[in-house]
Amino acid sequence: MTKDPLTVHLLIQGRVQGVGYRAWCADEAVARGLSGWVRNLKNGDVETVLSGPSDTVVEMMDALWVGPSFARVSTIKDLEPAEPVSGSFDVRGTV
Repeated sequence: MTKDPLTVHLLIQGRVQGVGYRAWCADEAVARGLSGWVRNLKNGDVETVLSGPSDTVVEMMDALWVGPSFARVSTIKDLEPAEPVSGSFDVRGTV
């Protein structure tokens, strides 16, 4: 594994709202020392940007498939490249 910086912009689809997915994602990202944000979309999807060491980001991407116990992830799409994010990991409001 490599420690080179990696930033990803992801769209998570499935049963990911109303099950604590955003809070779970934030807790997991903070525990891994990642920067970025997560938010709900009005269409029922969740969007996130993760930034940090590449091996840690990849580990988090794997965890996103599991999520909290009541979540059921069907698809994770890699969106356009994202600019690196530094600092905290934030939970943003729904857009």
